[in-house]
Amino acid sequence: MSTFKGKDGTTIYYKEWGSGPVVTFSHGWPLNADAWDAQLHFLAQNGFRVVAHDRRGHGRSDQAWSGNDMNGYADDLASLIETLDLDDVTLVGHSTGGGEVARYIGRYGSKRVAAAVLIAAVPPIMVKSLTNLEGIPIEVFDSSRSSLAKDRSQFYKDFAVPFYGANRPGAKVSQGLLDQFWLWSMQGGLKNIYDSVKAFSETDFHEDLKKFDVPTLIMHGEDDQIVPIDNTGRQSAKLIKGAKEIYYPGLPHGLTATHADQVNVDLLQFLNSVHGARFRA
Repeated sequence: MSTFKGKDGTTIYYKEWGSGPVVTFSHGWPLNADAWDAQLHFLAQNGFRVVAHDRRGHGRSDQAWSGNDMNGYADDLASLIETLDLDDVTLVGHSTGGGEVARYIGRYGSKRVAAAVLIAAVPPIMVKSLTNLEGIPIEVFDSSRSSLAKDRSQFYKDFAVPFYGANRPGAKVSQGLLDQFWLWSMQGGLKNIYDSVKAFSETDFHEDLKKFDVPTLIMHGEDDQIVPIDNTGRQSAKLIKGAKEIYYPGLPHGLTATHADQVNVDLLQFLNSVHGARFRA
C-alpha cells in the first residue's frame, strides 16, 4: 500500500490515479478514501491526477490515539501535499472532509492551492449555541457518541439510511450501497470515529473560510438530513468571497454516491474552468 507519515509519525494510507492537474479528496465521516471512487475514476479518465487518503483512524490508516481533531486532520493533509510535493492542487472535501479542507487553508494558506470544492460540508459550524441558534443541538451528537460506544455496527446500519436519503419516498438506494457504507465504517477505529464527532460538529470554521482566496465551489443537496444546507453550505457561501454555489433539489448528504454522474459533470466543469483560466493567465 502507498502510505506517508503524518507530522506525529502516524502512517496514513493514500491512493493516486491518473495524470494531469492534481485534485485531492478528503472523505466524510466515518468512511474512507474509497467513498470517492466514482469521482476518482471519472476524473482520472478525464485528464486529472487524483489523490485520496484515509483520514487517521479511518480505513487503512493507523488508528492513532491523538490528533483526531481538525488541526490534526489538516496537518495530515499538509503532510500528504508536502510528501508528494503537490502544487496547484484543487482540494475537494465532503462533509467532515470539507472541514479538513477549510482548516488546511486556514492553517497553511493557499500557496499550493489552485481551488477548493466543499461538498455537503460541515463548515462554518454545526452545533447549536447562543451564536448559532439554528444549529443542531449537542444532544444529537451526544446520542451518536453513545450509540457508537454501545453498538457501532448497528449505528452505522441505521445512519446509512438518512445519509443516502433511503428513507425518502421513491428513493433508489441499493442494498449494496448501504452494505458498503457499513463495511467502510467498520474499518475505522472506535476511538477515532468517536473523537471525530466532536471535530466535525463543534469546530468553528468561520475564520478559516474568511481566508479562502482561491476559486471555490460549494455543492450541497437541499434534502441533506445529516448536514442541513441552510446552516452550513449557504452560510459558508456568504463567508467565501466569490464562491460559486450549486444546490441540488431533493438530493441527500451522500450525493457523491447516489447522484455521482451529476456531481461528476459539475465537478469536471469547475475544474476545467479553473485550470483553463490558470493556463490562459
